[in-house]
Amino acid sequence: MDDPIRHPLAYARVLRGWSQGGLVARLDRAARRHGLLSGADKAAVSRWENWRKTPNLDSQLLIAEAFGIRISEMEAYGWPYWLPGRDEPLPLGSAYTVQALHDAQRASMDRRSFMTYSAVSLAGLAARWAAIEPERLTSALGGKRVDAELVDWLEDTSTKLTGLPTEQRQHTVRLMDAHLATVTELIEDGRYSENTGRRLHLLAASLATTCGWHRFDQGRHWAAGKLWGAALQSAHAAGDRDHGAGVLSDFAYQSNWLGKPKVSVDQLGYALSGIEHPAAQSLLFLRRARAHAALGDRSACYRDLSEAESALAVEAADPAPGWCAWMSPADLAVDSGQCLLDLGRTDEAHARIAEGMTLLPRARDKTRGIFLTYQAKGYLQANDVEQALAVTSESLDLATRIGAPRCVALVRELAPAFKPYHRVDGVPDFLERLKAG
Repeated sequence: MDDPIRHPLAYARVLRGWSQGGLVARLDRAARRHGLLSGADKAAVSRWENWRKTPNLDSQLLIAEAFGIRISEMEAYGWPYWLPGRDEPLPLGSAYTVQALHDAQRASMDRRSFMTYSAVSLAGLAARWAAIEPERLTSALGGKRVDAELVDWLEDTSTKLTGLPTEQRQHTVRLMDAHLATVTELIEDGRYSENTGRRLHLLAASLATTCGWHRFDQGRHWAAGKLWGAALQSAHAAGDRDHGAGVLSDFAYQSNWLGKPKVSVDQLGYALSGIEHPAAQSLLFLRRARAHAALGDRSACYRDLSEAESALAVEAADPAPGWCAWMSPADLAVDSGQCLLDLGRTDEAHARIAEGMTLLPRARDKTRGIFLTYQAKGYLQANDVEQALAVTSESLDLATRIGAPRCVALVRELAPAFKPYHRVDGVPDFLERLKAG
């Protein structure tokens, strides 16, 4: 898993090559420009970087000035998410597509500690995507002509790989990476018609999205972000707005997962501007409802849940895009229940999650494991420790069997809530298993 620098402030400081003392000196200079005696000392910076204290508004204004951050960005995202990130996405455009694909593949093999893109850079990427029109594919620079049969084979093989059950798909990551490398090489060096080029870019977008989710599940969030950035570039080059919106929603899911729901809300607002299929709209409204619930915004959460339900009820003439074809009433019910849990409506949440678990097809093992952790959270909120332990253990067994690290991570997040019940039968053994594993 990624092991990022302990705090975004330390991250931003290291990016600029500043020591804590160097940051203090810059804060002092900024303070004197405003007629103040000093900005901060090293002890204060240390407390901020260890999450022990939040700088007051005056200190944040000085920090923003030191890093060259606009006040509007500071106000929009809140501390510490307006701080500059260590990596920035490439501009959208055909001139950057191949570079983004190569960067993503290098990131997949790179285990350095990186945080995800900053809130500000993600907002800029989403805004550019929402405003820009796709460019026509540029002519290939040379090389062997790419024929339709080769693309047929690549598409068919990729579909089979992505369609494997989680238990098998965990062993095919290298094959997916190799397919993405092959498609990237064809885009870069091959000769092809505009239609074939569009198919290659769409295939690259699909593969990069799937490979990004593999890294997300492994907790490698920087690599996931680089792959999704490449997917957005490729979808943009192919003129596929639906897939681009799906990639933005993946970024939003990641932001909410990493505790940045405000960023998630903003991302999904842009994504919703680019899609028309009801299943896609339903998924995006549902994800935004989750972010609103994490922020405690009840009215916005309920409004988006209603929109998600209405959209899913629409019978569309065309099939849903592949990235959201799995969206179902089961997902709507369980994620609605998770929203209600976050908002303290435990009894209703239990009912909705139980409904979703009943509707969920058995084949979706990884989803079932994740949903079981939602059930466990609800049982813990209701002080039903025995039921919570039962479903959490089932989730962990399932995740271990099929190789689902994201599910294991959710189980581990529940461990502190079990500790007060260490005298309940089974709880000590369960906690010891988590500690050992």
